[in-house]
Amino acid sequence: MGRVFLEHIGGIRIFSCNNCDTALTNRAQLISTRFTGATGRAFLFNKVVNLKYSEVQDRVMLTGRHMVRDVFCKKCDTKLGWMYEFATEDNQRYKEGHVILERALVNETDGIEERCEERSG
Repeated sequence: MGRVFLEHIGGIRIFSCNNCDTALTNRAQLISTRFTGATGRAFLFNKVVNLKYSEVQDRVMLTGRHMVRDVFCKKCDTKLGWMYEFATEDNQRYKEGHVILERALVNETDGIEERCEERSG
């Protein structure tokens, strides 16, 4: 298969794959915790890395019809949620381009606080 290159987004609180612990996103990218997936609670994120995507699928969800792609961990292929490609209703368009991660399929752990100290010349 070859080498799998992974990205790390950094941050104080990190969300990672529950199966293989690959870093996916951080708390700063979290848009909403008020979503529901197949396994229960789900979170909407702005940017998520280390994912693979399925083909676009047309799905009717609780909030209407959407074009979505399932998302999988790039390292272990575990299904983690989905990405909104297109929403048919105007009031749902804020989801477009964003990723849902199901809470039961990811871990949230402490990351590293990044501090930039200024040097005086």
